[in-house]
Amino acid sequence: MRTLEKIGEEIEKCPECKKNKFGLPVSGEGNPNAKIMFIGEAPGREESKTGRPFVGRAGKLLTELLDSIGIKREEVFITSPVKYYPGKRKLTTKEILHGRKHLLKQISVIKPKLIVALGNVALKALFPDKKLSITKIHGESIYADKIYFPTFHPAAALRFPKIKKLIKKDFCKLKKIIKEL
Repeated sequence: MRTLEKIGEEIEKCPECKKNKFGLPVSGEGNPNAKIMFIGEAPGREESKTGRPFVGRAGKLLTELLDSIGIKREEVFITSPVKYYPGKRKLTTKEILHGRKHLLKQISVIKPKLIVALGNVALKALFPDKKLSITKIHGESIYADKIYFPTFHPAAALRFPKIKKLIKKDFCKLKKIIKEL
């Protein structure tokens, strides 16, 4: 049986994961038995220095959003499909799909009941065969093998006040879903 530590070792040794990227690997962190998993896009500069997800400005906002619905970071598992900092460039579909392999392994170990997709990259990794847009489906649950809840990435909310209002509304909806888990 795979463990999160073994998956982390695979990521660390994976040449494809490191290709054209920088810093430490950011495999993810949190409760290995979490009911809720948050999936972002890729580590930023701060994350690549520490090896921890969501520790920069977007991470501060994510923590505030979690606090607003009564959840502590330690209760959930936070990760992303791409495990190394890509620099300030758009991720390629190939990079997202490669990272998806590791992400699916993590999901199979954690077995969350709810996955929160933070942004379009997370959506693409989770649903590669569908053309989904976060602006069209944010805040609406997708029921499949588990519950998927798409919302905006906190970094987008930092850049655009309108998105910040929308992500806060989405987290209010998320709170109701979590109560029913």
